[in-house]
Amino acid sequence: MLNVGIDIGGTKIAGGVVDAEGRIVEKLRVDTPIDAEALLDAVVDMASHFRRSHRVAGIGVAAAGFIDRARRTVIYAPNIDWRNEPLRARLEARLEAPVTIENDANAAGWGEFRFGAGRGVSDMVMLTMGTGVGGAIVAEGSLYRGGNGIAAELGHMRFIRGGHPCGCGQSGCLEQYASGRALQREALEIADDPAIGAGLASLRDEQGTIEGPSISRLVLAGDPGAVEALRRVATALGEACGGFQAVLDPELFVIGGGVAQLGDDLLEPVRLAYETSLPGFGDRPVADFVIARLGNDAGLIGVADLAGRDR
Repeated sequence: MLNVGIDIGGTKIAGGVVDAEGRIVEKLRVDTPIDAEALLDAVVDMASHFRRSHRVAGIGVAAAGFIDRARRTVIYAPNIDWRNEPLRARLEARLEAPVTIENDANAAGWGEFRFGAGRGVSDMVMLTMGTGVGGAIVAEGSLYRGGNGIAAELGHMRFIRGGHPCGCGQSGCLEQYASGRALQREALEIADDPAIGAGLASLRDEQGTIEGPSISRLVLAGDPGAVEALRRVATALGEACGGFQAVLDPELFVIGGGVAQLGDDLLEPVRLAYETSLPGFGDRPVADFVIARLGNDAGLIGVADLAGRDR
């Protein structure tokens, strides 16, 4: 059985035809249009292309934003001009086929649960460390969506009272302390420290910023300033995971996103902070921590699989 998965990102729309084992049979990628109607056209064109080339059973579309419990309406999308957008109905009318819609982080988490790092467990939390922090919860083998359909916004848990302002309108959210953007901010602060910041200071560009990949290269080279910046970000994530463990009790935390490419350099301080933040540590089971396996394809694979299950 083949299904189509389309993952709408801030800059790219990635789509693919996915088989029952999570393998991508064909894949396309196009730039994300700025205009909401043009974006809808691009999704329809991509799905139509796949349907002409393959016999598909379902079509799944993932996008960032709040999606209602019925998985029909995009209540709010931060990067697209969608407010109470009846996305499922509009796509089904144009494609004349059933469509599944899902939050992008949920789709990526489901992809990892079914075909990636989460295979073999029943309860899992996925956290993606990109520009922000995305989250997905799998509980007893099912995606946990909450009473209104918009659960698992883990990056917007209040982490520091009165902390850094967040794009969501609040302040002190976890993603301000445990994301790729947070890593850049910590690196810039440490760059002014003459004791350990020389390596980072050498990377500042004309705008006074330091790019994330450059910080990662310094981490892998053992630069003390870059390692300290990563430790701060990883500690924030690990401390939050201690709290998530107390509430959700997952068997596994899967860490994805760009920062996750640092592998054990990231996971070691995450685990340490998790252990020191976990209620009853030493007298209770603890979760494992692993790096996500599916990379940028997790969302399209996950939403394709969800589309197949909806049939």
